[in-house]
Amino acid sequence: QLQLVESGGGSVQPGGSLRLSCTASRFALDIGYYNIGWFRQAPGKDREGVSVISVGGITNYADSVKGRFTISRDAAKNTVYLQMNSLIPEDTAVYYCAGGRRTILPGTLPDADVFAYWGQGTQVTVSS
Repeated sequence: QLQLVESGGGSVQPGGSLRLSCTASRFALDIGYYNIGWFRQAPGKDREGVSVISVGGITNYADSVKGRFTISRDAAKNTVYLQMNSLIPEDTAVYYCAGGRRTILPGTLPDADVFAYWGQGTQVTVSS
């Protein structure tokens, strides 16, 4: 079973940056064996996909974050990162990372039900 732990959330002013980390438990397989997605949920809104990195290293992003967010994977640290730049208040949400082994189409942003394993979430607040 894959256990994921998010970290790196916090409060930042508009235009600022944060880097979220999603680390697999040390008893898990290499995180590179899983497709890893980042999702977010703002108060009163549905959970939405933000970004994904596939087992093969192919990445994709929601239109709302393209050009501002970057997903990457560090196999040595068993961690996937979400670098978030030029943050805006609309980015305020709880961010979750999720892992799964189901096949995903390259260049697509899978739905949440594709992923079997979820972290506990980390709060990101963008406010002046």
